[in-house]
Amino acid sequence: MKILILGAGNMGSWLAEALCLEHEVGVYDSDKKKLRFLFNTHRFINIQEIKNFNPDIVINAVSLQYTIDAYELVLPYLNENCILSDIASVKNGIKDYYKKIGRRFVSTHPMFGPTFANIKNLTEENAIIIKESDEVGKKFFYDFYNSLKLNIYEYTFEEHDQKIAISLSLPFATSLVFGICVKKQKAPGTTYKKHMNIIKGLMTENNYLISEVLFSPYSLEKITLMKEKLQELEEIIKNKDTKSLHKLIDFIRKNIE
Repeated sequence: MKILILGAGNMGSWLAEALCLEHEVGVYDSDKKKLRFLFNTHRFINIQEIKNFNPDIVINAVSLQYTIDAYELVLPYLNENCILSDIASVKNGIKDYYKKIGRRFVSTHPMFGPTFANIKNLTEENAIIIKESDEVGKKFFYDFYNSLKLNIYEYTFEEHDQKIAISLSLPFATSLVFGICVKKQKAPGTTYKKHMNIIKGLMTENNYLISEVLFSPYSLEKITLMKEKLQELEEIIKNKDTKSLHKLIDFIRKNIE
């Protein structure tokens, strides 16, 4: 299969490396320097070269805020049967875009990043494929993700963003609050260091990605719930209510099993 990857950042470069031995892969990025070290791929400097490449599928791996702009840029150079594919972590607005243009599409979300995941062993990592996607596109990503031994789940666009509110929005908000309140210590404990590593990892992400995750449709209800539970915990601590605290801890133990 001929695959065009848009964007040669961390995710785009990893996708090119993962796919280039089994498929004919081309990569386009507006920053030509990012194309220098790609292996066994066509490196497109001019957007017009995409027409001659004539890809079967386009994987859009640009930063989230530019996803639709990137599609608009390449659409004039794609054949009508070419499948559009995004890997965006937040699908808000993407469903409407696909409906508007009427093109074949497959939307997925690899729930990890090449910077922090163990790319050589992804057996504990997950990927989501959107149910409304084109069947040929879905099969391509099922085959690809299975080859990486990922755990694959299939959700609708709406279900995906509901899951993201729990798996990304809530941890992002928790980490941001920790980052606001934290102070450097000369002799930090293990728990402190683990939390610090999480917030440092989050701070390497693009500001727009963090914004989109927190502004996604189902984030506010999760963050509101977190605020309510913090207020409950505050009252327990203020009143030194051991019985209520133990009850809360026991509930949490059951909740996370």
